[in-house]
Amino acid sequence: MYADLISLESEAESISTWQVGVIPGLLQTADYAREIIRATAMSEAIEARVDALVEVRLARQAILPHESPVSLWAIIAEHTLLSGSENEGMMREQLARLLTMGKRPNVNIQVLRSHTPLHVGQMGSFSVLGFGPHPDLDVVHTESLTSALYVEERDKVAAHRDAWQRLTSAAESVKASTDLITQIRKKL
Repeated sequence: MYADLISLESEAESISTWQVGVIPGLLQTADYAREIIRATAMSEAIEARVDALVEVRLARQAILPHESPVSLWAIIAEHTLLSGSENEGMMREQLARLLTMGKRPNVNIQVLRSHTPLHVGQMGSFSVLGFGPHPDLDVVHTESLTSALYVEERDKVAAHRDAWQRLTSAAESVKASTDLITQIRKKL
């Protein structure tokens, strides 16, 4: 359930997220969120609630500038930044949002280039929600078109942490990623 994710995010000390095909929800603009929700809606019920779902997605972002903010580290596949839209200016605005959020001390953004050799991230997107001094409470979140999965088994969480470390090593540095996002934005 989405309520479970919202609860976990609000309690986590850190969120490490790898996204293959979308900008992470915690970094989305309203227009991008609206478009991605519409594009992935698999039922009329979801299509009828797009505006409400956008509001919830944006409300989730309150954990970033919070008094004691969560540490967010996002790795985004390069092709995601190049996605087209019928909404002129939507991706330009979204990339500007990434650049702005990346300036926050609690937010790091890396880009995994398209020409990177085969890597563990090709198995799909995931997020590791960390609970600081209690790593046994860490949770991995994955989602698909119709469901979400929460992984709590220590060995499986550890495997995702290892995958995360490999992805951070394979991705561009935070500085190089900022430069790349800036270059892509200028071309739009």
